[in-house]
Amino acid sequence: MLSKKMQDALNGQLNAEMYSAYLYLSMSAYLESINLPGFAAWMRVQASEEMKHAMKFYGHVNDRRGRVTLAAIQAPPAEWSSPLNVFEEVYKHEQKVTGLIHGLVKLAEAEGDRAAGAFLQWFVTEQVEEEASADVLVQKLKLVGDQAGPLFMLDHELGQREAGGD
Repeated sequence: MLSKKMQDALNGQLNAEMYSAYLYLSMSAYLESINLPGFAAWMRVQASEEMKHAMKFYGHVNDRRGRVTLAAIQAPPAEWSSPLNVFEEVYKHEQKVTGLIHGLVKLAEAEGDRAAGAFLQWFVTEQVEEEASADVLVQKLKLVGDQAGPLFMLDHELGQREAGGD
């Protein structure tokens, strides 16, 4: 059984994961509005992965006879200055999520909750991948700059992303 403190923290992370999905869906809408359908599709896949992450927290709380409680999801921004700005914000956001996950790991250790600690290790590893993926795209967009040809090639490349098994 989960402690109240751990349960509340996991519910908070569930909300944060849902916000991430909402943020990435908003970014997808922005990218679609500036005629970058490949970037938009990549971001929709990312939003879907974040929902799967939220459901992992949902399942873990329920599996441990805890109580899932849903809170309001903060409204995300709707506008960015460029595709580069979008992915810089993704990178910053993933760094923030990494910090949240590390905080949960510390709480699990403090609570002596080995089950939560084991569960959270998947997310620790996942966040390394999430940050690296965002950083690669930031670096590619910096290389592309304002060149339309390479931007459209990158748009095509990102449109090939398929949903993973997260």
